Amino acid sequence: MSAKTLSAALGLSVLTLGALPAAAQDYLSQSAAGSPDLIFNLRGGVAAKPSYFGSDDLEVGPDLGFSLGYARLGGFEFGNPDPTFEPRGVNLRGSFRYVPGRDDDDDAELTGLDDVDSSIELGLGVAYTMQNFEAFADMRYGVTGHNTFVADLGADAILRPTDRLTLTAGPRVFMGTDRYADTYFGVSGAESLASGLDAYEADGGILSAGVEVGATYQINDDWGVEGAVAYQQFVNDAEDSPIVRQGSDEDVRVRLGITRKITLDF
Repeated sequence: MSAKTLSAALGLSVLTLGALPAAAQDYLSQSAAGSPDLIFNLRGGVAAKPSYFGSDDLEVGPDLGFSLGYARLGGFEFGNPDPTFEPRGVNLRGSFRYVPGRDDDDDAELTGLDDVDSSIELGLGVAYTMQNFEAFADMRYGVTGHNTFVADLGADAILRPTDRLTLTAGPRVFMGTDRYADTYFGVSGAESLASGLDAYEADGGILSAGVEVGATYQINDDWGVEGAVAYQQFVNDAEDSPIVRQGSDEDVRVRLGITRKITLDF
């Protein structure tokens, strides 16, 4: 991903019972006690990432992820109750991102800059998926922290060397509003006096572009191993920010974790 984040994309397809495949309808026709109400994946592991947007230092820390496969809410069905189901065509999905806060006590280069609160971003996305290709667009709102909109655009080529191993690779583009850009890349007049950096007002738009390569190995129906390497180049007003110019205009992230599929029947 393109930002300093512990991130997760929630693959959430919205379907009614009548729109589900015949196999899924048969699955749902079982007794309530024998059919699931919630299927989701958890990921836990480690990640190496820049300590803040524009940092030239990497820090290692925990990495957590969450993806939703199926949920039954009253008479509505979200996703597919088959744990092995892979969506095809156009599907709606949720999108989540956590952006850690920025504290000037943590990095000498940030001395004099205002602290930035951590942000939880929630939103929705649309994906078009085929056997060996996927394209997506996600939009989120920072319900805490920056309190504005961001968006990700991307596409992946998908390779399946074995029935358990999946490889993905493709471009990524990240966009944010003026408020988002100024929060993480701007320098106010007061901050300029305190930090020695030039005052700078960052405008929104496309803020970074790059590529991500990922791999997933399914050990069995419930457990898997997942990893990814993402490279992003800051562009436009993000690249011109004094915060980025004194650090690095490249953002590299590496993560590796264990995944666990959990099925719950209420």
